[in-house]
Amino acid sequence: MKKLFSLLFATCLVVSFSFAQKKAVPVKADTPVEADGPVMEFENTTIDYGSIEQGSDPLRSFNFKNTGTKPLIISNAKGSCGCTVPNWPKQPILPGEDAQIEVRYDTKRVGNFTKTIRLTTNEAAKTRVLTIKGKVNKKDVQAGAPEKAPSLLKQNR
Repeated sequence: MKKLFSLLFATCLVVSFSFAQKKAVPVKADTPVEADGPVMEFENTTIDYGSIEQGSDPLRSFNFKNTGTKPLIISNAKGSCGCTVPNWPKQPILPGEDAQIEVRYDTKRVGNFTKTIRLTTNEAAKTRVLTIKGKVNKKDVQAGAPEKAPSLLKQNR
């Protein structure tokens, strides 16, 4: 009986190791995946806001072209957090057409940031990942000007 269990255990171990060696190869966002179908070709898959002041213009755009042979459909675009809001074309992008995905980052948040936008498409790879990054510096307050207006309730006490 012990020999049977040992043999069964060894067989299961060998089978599990043989399946564990197969790894999926990730597809980069700027790599065309299929010639017969829709293909998104981006100018850039990363946008660097650089060093900006708090409250600066939050809007940036990723430009792309459908270089495939069939209409491209973006069914969803989702930011990695609530501070990153994408806006994408809801209608199909025909072969040869250019389009853009607008991204709005909350520039009221001070500090370094790196955020991603995950696109769900009808391409062979199904998903694409775009990246925004930068640094938001605290807005300088003019010398002599108070940061907050004085409260009327605290006066004359």
